Amino acid sequence: MRYTTLGSTGLKVSRLCVGCMSFGGPDAKGYEWTLGYEDSKKIIDRAVDLGINFFDTADVYSNGRSEQIVGKALKGRRNQVVLATKVFYPTGSGPDDRGLGRKHVRRNLKRSLANLQTDRVDLYQIHRWDYDTPIEEVLRTLTDAVRKDRAVDNIGGSSMWAWQFAKALHTADRLGLERFKTMQDHYNLAYREEEREMIPLCVDEGIPIIPWSPLGRGFLTGKYTRKAKPASARYRSDRLLGDRYFRPEDFDVVERLVEVAKEKGVKPAQLALAWLVNKKWVSAPIIGPTRVEQLEELVEAADMRLKQGDVKRLEEPYSPHPVLGHV
Repeated sequence: MRYTTLGSTGLKVSRLCVGCMSFGGPDAKGYEWTLGYEDSKKIIDRAVDLGINFFDTADVYSNGRSEQIVGKALKGRRNQVVLATKVFYPTGSGPDDRGLGRKHVRRNLKRSLANLQTDRVDLYQIHRWDYDTPIEEVLRTLTDAVRKDRAVDNIGGSSMWAWQFAKALHTADRLGLERFKTMQDHYNLAYREEEREMIPLCVDEGIPIIPWSPLGRGFLTGKYTRKAKPASARYRSDRLLGDRYFRPEDFDVVERLVEVAKEKGVKPAQLALAWLVNKKWVSAPIIGPTRVEQLEELVEAADMRLKQGDVKRLEEPYSPHPVLGHV
């Protein structure tokens, strides 16, 4: 496993990050496709064995169970890994059980620390932009978490408009508050709209990209075809999979991916991930394996080198998309 410095955080992270949205259990409402503790732990243990030291979760995943599984599985190994989690989405029914207001952030950070069985998180990210809370207030709350409470080492952003991220960075600089040091955005071979504004902004600001959904929630594995009706458990229970992909132009991309992968003797998922890892602005794509064998295949992809001709062929079928993933 190769490692990289995660921008200005100084953290040394593996070139792949294990996304923990797949951990929870089949009885978690809305997350019926997720894995229970024992199967999740197998993936976590194997990831550590393979040299992966970067794990990303969120307070909302499987209603908090994802964080609990990660904390329990990594108990005794906390200092060997980089832990990231996120806050924004509703975790209760009350009006203050959502968003980035001070009350919700402080309460949920405390809950995340308890779930993860740690006194700090290496990277605390806002899951989405809060239109109801001024960015100055959001940054003051997060700055307190870093400087006063010492519960957070670094803060990061996730999917938002480039103008919003620029405003947040400018506001932090103007007021002497903590700066967002990473960007976790929606970016893969079938969805490249971030290349227009967000990625150039991050490159200019020296902010690393840690893309979520690098395989399009499984769409870029090649298991879905243009003519066959999707029948996977993930497709049935994860509405975002069908909402974000499965357009005719998406199948143009995946069919080319399958074609090139076959020529190179690799799996489509491996090639799609290698395409991302080879982008100079990408630090660590966030993979979400649900089987140990799948994890091992993806780790192999982290060392694949692509020729410029391969990259050109893979990118050629792409068509502009409506912006997806900001809500």
